[in-house]
Amino acid sequence: MRAGPREKISRRLGVNLFLKGERSVGPKSAFTRRPYPPGQHGPKRRSKPSEYGLQLTEKQKARFSYGVSERQLRRYFAQASKSKEKTGEKLLELLERRLDNVIYRLGLATSRRQARQLVSHGHVLVNTKKVDIPSFQVAVNDTLGLKKTLPNWQPPQHLTIPLWLKLDGKSLTGTVERLPARDDLGYEIDEKMIVEFYSR
Repeated sequence: MRAGPREKISRRLGVNLFLKGERSVGPKSAFTRRPYPPGQHGPKRRSKPSEYGLQLTEKQKARFSYGVSERQLRRYFAQASKSKEKTGEKLLELLERRLDNVIYRLGLATSRRQARQLVSHGHVLVNTKKVDIPSFQVAVNDTLGLKKTLPNWQPPQHLTIPLWLKLDGKSLTGTVERLPARDDLGYEIDEKMIVEFYSR
C-alpha cells in the first residue's frame, strides 16, 4: 500500500475511498474540504481524460480501495481470467473475499488499513482458528471474529454491512452467508475498464 497522505489518493481519483475511516466522512476530510485534485492546478477544470486514463483511474480505484499492490492486483486478475465467470465480476469477488476486507465490511475496523493490522497481528479468528494472512479468502459459512472483545463498540457511521455478510452485534462475530455479488460493492468501480486495462 502506498505510503504518504492517503486522502490525496481520493482527491486525485475523484471519489471518496474512505481510506481514513471515520475521518473520511467528517468535516475534517480533505476530500470534503477540497473536492478537486491535489497540486497547484487542482482547482482548475480537469481536461478530458483519454481512454487509457479512464482505464487507469478505475484500476487505481480498485487497487487503493482494497489496499493491494500492483503485483497482487495482477495476480487476482490472472486468477479471475481463468474463471468461467465474467472476469471483471470475478475480480471484484476475489477482492471482496479478502479477510481484511471482510473484517472492515463487518464494521469490526474503521478502515481496511486497520483491519489489515488486526489480521496481521493475529487478532482475527476464522472458524475459531487464528488467521494472520490479510489476503486469506473467506468461504460461504465461515465464521469470523476477534480474539478480544471491543469495549463500547459502535458500528462505523460510514459503513453498511453488505447482504452477503451477517454480524451478531452481541458477540461481534460475522458469518459469510453467500459469495459477494456485483451489486454488493456499495461504491462505483467500472470493472470492465479494469479488464480492458489489463487486456491491452
